[in-house]
Amino acid sequence: MLITVCKSKIAHATITEAELYYEWSITIDENILKAVNILSGEKVEILNLNNGTRIETYVIAGKAGSGRVCLNGPAARSGVVGDKIIILSYGMLEASEAKKFKAKIVYLDDDNKIKS
Repeated sequence: MLITVCKSKIAHATITEAELYYEWSITIDENILKAVNILSGEKVEILNLNNGTRIETYVIAGKAGSGRVCLNGPAARSGVVGDKIIILSYGMLEASEAKKFKAKIVYLDDDNKIKS
């Protein structure tokens, strides 16, 4: 049996932009994506700490080192610049693998730089 587990977590990200009329979904600084092993095009869940929304969307890589976290298209309706969010990605593993699996987690500062 396959178990869905949290694969990656970006905690305390700050929304830097919201572009309603952009075609893509969420743009995230490429350095942050690499740190948690999230790929461009990968499905993610976004949890907004300010308004309680939870949405699913997919990622596009932003300029490395930019600190950019931009909600694009309809996702822009779920948060505003300055909101704190958590970004999660999931994977499916056999139950025996899931018991040993450790998610990659980073915590960001107010400038979206990795703290730990």
